[in-house]
Amino acid sequence: MLALSHYNSSASPLLPRFSNDSTGKVEARVAVEGLSQPGNFTLVQPTTSGVIVVILSMTLGIVSNIVALFILASAYSRQRRRTKATFLLFATSLVVTDFIGHVIPGALVLRLYLSGGVHPEYFNSSDQMCQFLGGSMVFFGLCPLFMGCAMAAERCLGVTKPLLHSSLVTKTRTKVCLSVIWLAALCVALLPCFQLGSYTYQEPGTWCFINVLSDTEEVDVAFVVLFSGLGLTSLAVALVCNTISGLTLVLARLRRKPGYHHSAKSHDIEMVVQLVGIMVTSCICWSPLLIFGLISVIRSYTGSIGDDLSNYKTLMVMGVRLATWNQVLDPWVYILLRRTVLRKIYLIAKCQAGLRGNMLGRWEPTSFPSSEKNEVNQV
Repeated sequence: MLALSHYNSSASPLLPRFSNDSTGKVEARVAVEGLSQPGNFTLVQPTTSGVIVVILSMTLGIVSNIVALFILASAYSRQRRRTKATFLLFATSLVVTDFIGHVIPGALVLRLYLSGGVHPEYFNSSDQMCQFLGGSMVFFGLCPLFMGCAMAAERCLGVTKPLLHSSLVTKTRTKVCLSVIWLAALCVALLPCFQLGSYTYQEPGTWCFINVLSDTEEVDVAFVVLFSGLGLTSLAVALVCNTISGLTLVLARLRRKPGYHHSAKSHDIEMVVQLVGIMVTSCICWSPLLIFGLISVIRSYTGSIGDDLSNYKTLMVMGVRLATWNQVLDPWVYILLRRTVLRKIYLIAKCQAGLRGNMLGRWEPTSFPSSEKNEVNQV
């Protein structure tokens, strides 16, 4: 997915183009009208360094998701607490979704990049591959946001109302919730199949997404508002739920009696810390694309985009590049923010603080003779 590079303006304009005439026959003709302005007809020219970067990013995402999946699967098999098992089921499903969402759209984008991308005059068009790629990006974009929201709500209920949580949340209901999330994201992604929105090739011709910049109509605006609204709402709900959970755990720890230890609270802290990590990652990676897409489609529909069109195209490319990193960074939340890792970090920080305190203790003012005392001794 990082193969979204700018195209080379020196590419040849002599590319075959197919069109249907009035009798339904298909004929191929050469686009020679661009000979006088070769910069108007350009394709992506894949370079060795670009291909290496794309392959490395794909490999990093695949390895990260596999390692996180192995960690979560082993933890799920050993876990006997129902609340923790529910969280791990959500987390495992999220990693599996991220893994598939990294491989399928990434492979399609890599294929387009290596083939030089589509012709610039077809940027606003679509075909079956573009429909599938655009739908995949919408589906695998909404699923992690929905799951992060559901996980935050589940933990908020578990921390604030543990008895109600134990009676309501079960493995069966968790699986039903996951099915509803996948189904809801799929329904949104399939809306263009019913002429409710559209997917088009985006500059530089190596990816497809919702039409936000060219010939936008009311359905395009509604589709983008739905997509961005659902994504931003999920992030906002996750932020509220994680804030409530965090404050509840902090207050519970402050009220805890000295010498009292509850293992369940340590599990809750671990889960909330991981949820905060997921939320921060999703906000950083997805908020720019959701906001840029919403602003772009509104300005394009109202006709106020004007000379800023190239700037908005650049912003959209930057937004989708950043969004693809969500599927690479999400697994590292589970790899690095585990309880064992957090405990080691805490012990290291505590030892460093203790050493620093000892060093400060050696440099107490009483250990130095005053200047007046030195002068008396010299006399």
